[in-house]
Amino acid sequence: MPDLIHTFLKYDIGLIRIIAASWGLELESLDLDSAAEELSASVLDLETVTETIDILSPQTRSALGALLESNGKMEWVAFSRKYGDIREMGEARRERERPHLKPISPAENLFYRGLLAKAFFDTDKGAQEFAYIPDDLLELIRFEMSEAPRITTSEPPGRPATPVEKAFAIPATDHILDDATTWLAALRMGKTEPKPQAGLRELLIAAGIIANDEPQTETVKFFLEDSRTGALKSLIEAWKASPTYDELRLIPGLLCEGEWTNQPQVTREFLLDLIGAIPQNKWWSIPAFVRAIKEKFPDFQRPAGDYDSWFIKRESDGQYLRGFAYWDSVDGALVKHFIHTLHWLGMADLAAPEEGREATAFRTIGLKVEGSQVEEKMTVSSNGRITLSRYFSRAARYQISRFCEWVDSTTQKDEYKYQVTAQSLTHAKGQGLKAEQLLSLLVRHTNGNVPPALVKALKQWEAHGTEARVESLLVLRVSRPEVMEEMRKSKAAKFLGEVLSPTAVVVKQGAESNVLSALAELGLLAEVNIHE
Repeated sequence: MPDLIHTFLKYDIGLIRIIAASWGLELESLDLDSAAEELSASVLDLETVTETIDILSPQTRSALGALLESNGKMEWVAFSRKYGDIREMGEARRERERPHLKPISPAENLFYRGLLAKAFFDTDKGAQEFAYIPDDLLELIRFEMSEAPRITTSEPPGRPATPVEKAFAIPATDHILDDATTWLAALRMGKTEPKPQAGLRELLIAAGIIANDEPQTETVKFFLEDSRTGALKSLIEAWKASPTYDELRLIPGLLCEGEWTNQPQVTREFLLDLIGAIPQNKWWSIPAFVRAIKEKFPDFQRPAGDYDSWFIKRESDGQYLRGFAYWDSVDGALVKHFIHTLHWLGMADLAAPEEGREATAFRTIGLKVEGSQVEEKMTVSSNGRITLSRYFSRAARYQISRFCEWVDSTTQKDEYKYQVTAQSLTHAKGQGLKAEQLLSLLVRHTNGNVPPALVKALKQWEAHGTEARVESLLVLRVSRPEVMEEMRKSKAAKFLGEVLSPTAVVVKQGAESNVLSALAELGLLAEVNIHE
């Protein structure tokens, strides 16, 4: 930050004299350069600084203390929101209105005493305006007010959770690995279901596992064959480093519209720093954490404190959430969503007052990886039903699922169930897979304990394809073979399919009305008997 003399050199001589008068000084210098140098030399005295600070009002002293807590510099929009503005005036107006005698805010009071200045500084978000204390003056003020620098980010915002807030624990899991495996298999098979959990697609893109909604063969292989710990760590590292994974645009119930941009990686790093200051395994209050960020760092994700150019709409009622008044609905919601993202990634436990309530506490736990002491179980039935535990090889489950119909396993959340069918094998064949490959997988992962009936069925299908079929048909039955002969000679013949007997024939799909019309023209009224 600039020192005192370089700050004063940006002012006019009239402002320099006002500042000098506030310190009880009368300058002898007539030109700006000399006056700035004289005033700086006089102000930079510990006893003089002490006397000036002692006469500040509590509100003004609080504003000065806030700057000290921010290491002498704070974004202007944040500072002015809490401590007021400084009226812009030229030398003539200032001489006429004499604002220094009746300052409208603590900020203006500090400004006319030379304890506060404004300037633009470069940041990761671009050039932004800051309130600051000149460097050399900062050291004297710091010694007088606190005798040591206090950087707020070293202290965790908020407070520990109350017993009520942490009453019902919701432990973290590594289910994200299993959900990723399921969705990658679905993508590979061209399935549209199940839909990926919110954020999963974006995370796999960030990790290079999918591109253009296509699994990338090599990275998928590495991800599935990696240990659960290694795979989870790779997802977390990709998330941390991604400039495209945008938590703000993934908040449930909010819709982001327009061409504006934000900086999710910068925001992510800031929130991780704040959370990193909280002792690991210590329950922390989510509401208090959010309130503390609103009070100390309200513009943590907003370049230059801009609350108007981002078009964010509430999905439930279409209300646009513009302006600082909607901080809790957008910025506060992002902080909560970020904590839930840590939980999803296996890095934090959550807690609520009771089951089914919104989370009100969290604690960071490092990394949650399950299954190290759980049996990797797989069972294969003679009817083609395959059941895998959640902890079974993800690479094997990915491959096996491509040969099977997926069976709903919501009643057993730690199991995945599949059914080998003629349709599933036909679909797999269309992807270049063979039934003998499935048999090889099953033999390898069951140590050869594949039921003989299933072995026979897979080998038969590989050799002959589908040898039996169960299907629903619409059948025309007549009382005498002569009627069937008349039908086959009429214009209705093209609507008839496979002959089942002298008095029964299959009706082609969608041709019921045509066949009934043809029968009527032959003087026959047919009885329709269709069973659902």
